[in-house]
Amino acid sequence: MRPNLSAFLSGLLFALGLGLGGMTDPANVLGFLDIAGAWDFRLAFVMGGAVAAHAALRPLIHQRERPLFAAKFPTFSVSRLDRKLLAGSALFGVGWGLGGYCPGPALTSLASGASGVLVFVPAMFAGMYLAQVLQTRRGASAGTPRLGATPAP
Repeated sequence: MRPNLSAFLSGLLFALGLGLGGMTDPANVLGFLDIAGAWDFRLAFVMGGAVAAHAALRPLIHQRERPLFAAKFPTFSVSRLDRKLLAGSALFGVGWGLGGYCPGPALTSLASGASGVLVFVPAMFAGMYLAQVLQTRRGASAGTPRLGATPAP
C-alpha cells in the first residue's frame, strides 16, 4: 500500500508542478522549442528548478541503504549510447516538437479535454505498443531482452 500511495502522491505533485509551470500548454512548449524565432525562455526555469532539486536531493537520498518504499534502488543494465537509444530519442524529440506535448504533461493535459491531447495520447500509446511489439519480435529472433525486462544475473 505504501509504495502505491508514494507513487500516487509523487505523480500528483509532478502533475501540479507541470500545470503550475505551464508545461501542459503546448503553445508554451512550442515557444520554448522555437529557439530561432520567438523563443519563450520560461520553461528553462522549470527545467532548471527540477535539475537543481534533483542535484540537491540525490546525494542525500543515496546515503540511505534503500529507498523509503522499495527494497532497493533501481539499477540499469544499459549505460552506453547505441542506435536504438539515439533513434528513440530522435523520435521522442520529433513527437514532442510536432505535438507540443511531452508524455507526462500530455497525460496531465487529458483533464483539459483539448482535442489535440485527445489525439496525441492515443497516438503516443500506439507508438509505445508498436515499439514493444517490434522489440519483442527482434528479441525473440536475436535472443535480446524485451523492453522493461530485467537481464538474468
